[in-house]
Amino acid sequence: MRDVLHRFGPATGALVLGTVALWVILLVVLPQLFMIDMSLRPNLPPAARGGPDDVWSMSNYVTLFTNDLHRAIFWRTIVSAAAVTILALVVCYPVAYYLAQEVRGPTAAIFVLGLIIPFWVNEILRTFSWFLILSRNGLFNQVLMGLGITAEPLNLGGVGAVMLGMVYAYILFMVFPLYNAIESLDKNQIEAARDLGASWPRIHARVVIPHAKPGIAVGCIMTFMLAAGTVAVPQLMQALPGGTNARWFTQIIYSLFFDGGDWNAGSAYAFALLAACIVFIFVMMRLFKVGIADVAK
Repeated sequence: MRDVLHRFGPATGALVLGTVALWVILLVVLPQLFMIDMSLRPNLPPAARGGPDDVWSMSNYVTLFTNDLHRAIFWRTIVSAAAVTILALVVCYPVAYYLAQEVRGPTAAIFVLGLIIPFWVNEILRTFSWFLILSRNGLFNQVLMGLGITAEPLNLGGVGAVMLGMVYAYILFMVFPLYNAIESLDKNQIEAARDLGASWPRIHARVVIPHAKPGIAVGCIMTFMLAAGTVAVPQLMQALPGGTNARWFTQIIYSLFFDGGDWNAGSAYAFALLAACIVFIFVMMRLFKVGIADVAK
C-alpha cells in the first residue's frame, strides 16, 4: 500500500487502491456472501420467501453428503483434480527447467512461442481436438489398429480422458510459475553441485526444487482450482464412448442452477467445492513451506 501511494502520489494512489477495494468488494466479497446466504436457505417458491419457513439451516449441505451419487462425484472430482495437478507438475517441470536453465536467446523465445501458440485457440476447441483424437474413429485408435495392436476401436472415454484433456488445457498455468521460479536460480549453484559429484536427481532434489517451491505451489494451486472448477472439458470428453463415468461435480452444480432451478442447493454445492479448493491452497502452502507473500509474487 505504501509503495502504491509513493509511486503514484497520495491522490492517484488512493484512487487506485479505492478502485481495487471496490472491485474486490463488489465482484468477490458480496457475491460470496450472497452465495453463502442462499446456500443456508431452503428452495422456496417466490411467495414463501421471507416467510416463517425461510430460515437458515444446513439442509442443503446435508443433502450433498447424504446423496450417495453426488457425494461420490464430489470426492472423485477432488481426487481427479489433484491427479491432474500431479500429472501437470510431472510433465511441466522438465519443460520449465529446460527453458529456464538450458536454453537462451532466440531458441528460448521459439520454445515459449511454441507453448503459447496453441493457447491462442479457444479452450473448447483445444479440448475438442482431444475428443477427435480419442474417438472411436480418431487418430489414436487408427494408429492402434494400423499397428495390429487392436482389431477394433477401443472406448477411450472416462475420467482418464477428462484428466488428459485438463492437463493439456491448463499446462501453461503450471509451466510459467515453475519457469519464473527456476529462472531466478543462479546457475553457478547447479554447476557447484555437479562439480562436487552430485547426481542429477540429487541436484534437483537438493538445489532446484527447494528454490522452486513458490513456483511449484502457485502452479499446483492454479491448476487444481481450474481443474476442479471446469465445466467445458468434462462436458466434451464425457461424450466419448465409455465416458459416462466422467461426470464432474461442476456439472452437478450447473444442472442445479440452470436445469433444476434450485439455486439454494447449487450455492451449497458451489461453496463446498470452494471450501475444498481453499483447503487445497493451505495444504500446498504448508507442504512447500511458503507463505501468502511467496505465493503472491
